Amino acid sequence: MANEHDLDEQGSQEAVRLRVYDPDWPARFQLEAAILTEFLGPWITGGVHHVGSTAVPALAAKPVIDIMVGVLDLGSSRPCIDLLAELNYRYAPYREDEMHWFCKPGPARRTHHLHLVPTGSKRFTDVLAFRDYLRAHRHAARQYEQLKRQLAARYVHDRQAYTDGKSAMVATVTADARRWLAANQS
Repeated sequence: MANEHDLDEQGSQEAVRLRVYDPDWPARFQLEAAILTEFLGPWITGGVHHVGSTAVPALAAKPVIDIMVGVLDLGSSRPCIDLLAELNYRYAPYREDEMHWFCKPGPARRTHHLHLVPTGSKRFTDVLAFRDYLRAHRHAARQYEQLKRQLAARYVHDRQAYTDGKSAMVATVTADARRWLAANQS
């Protein structure tokens, strides 16, 4: 039986449409981060972070604000699922061994994605490293955008294929980001 918080299959395939970078995206993140910080305060152990393409200046993106919140662990943060429903975040069990994932307000029209991820986990550090690398390396960001545009044109009605098509480049950039961070922390 499906969890009451699962996303419905019907309407879950919102079209993939990229937009040019919107300088209002950081402000939209800040507004939502303030609400989430107040609401989830006791569970936040690693901050509230603007991640994904909307967090990289000048990068085209789907106009969905991606937010990652560092939590102690997935088990102790399960009460957040019901709390976040009060803020119109819909829970979807996706990569359940790595995070709790939500979309707002729903699968047919998304304005925000929220990821509750254990602080210090590989996923947590990799997501931040990927974002920071793209922010610091414009050439890599342009290559990523070019791939995203090709995939969005090819898979406009298949979000999973669009995401899967980015996976090899994301892995490569993330590996570059890890090396870059290690070199800059020395």
